[in-house]
Amino acid sequence: MEIKDILHPDCTLCAVQGASKKRILEHISDIASQHLLEIDQATILSCLMCREKMGSTGIGNGIALPHGRLENLEEVIAIVVTSETPINYEAIDNAPVDVFFAILVPTDKASEHLGTLSAIAEKLTNKETLKMMRAATTDEELFKAVVE
Repeated sequence: MEIKDILHPDCTLCAVQGASKKRILEHISDIASQHLLEIDQATILSCLMCREKMGSTGIGNGIALPHGRLENLEEVIAIVVTSETPINYEAIDNAPVDVFFAILVPTDKASEHLGTLSAIAEKLTNKETLKMMRAATTDEELFKAVVE
């Protein structure tokens, strides 16, 4: 699965203001709920927060991969957010996070979940991609940095 297959242009948000993990996850949930009309924002937020309680999805180098499984979801969807200033996210390297690449997957497509996370992690290890994401000043620039 390619990132362009799960990330829509209207699911990127550049340089948001958010001083906490919860606030960033609220932004992600807001974006997702606008795209997924059958699932409300509170359900999405709860899904992401429950996963974070099991352990931070901050993978280091200023990156977090929040994710969760949702019933009534028909297809995998990605949401990409960058924060204006890095936030404490309890990442594995204890560094603050400013790049958030979230995915939501249907509960019945759990096997795709791990493969998708792996593809995203690989994409984000590309220093040029990460540099372009952090340099983006518009949602469109952020989208292009991720899918190209």
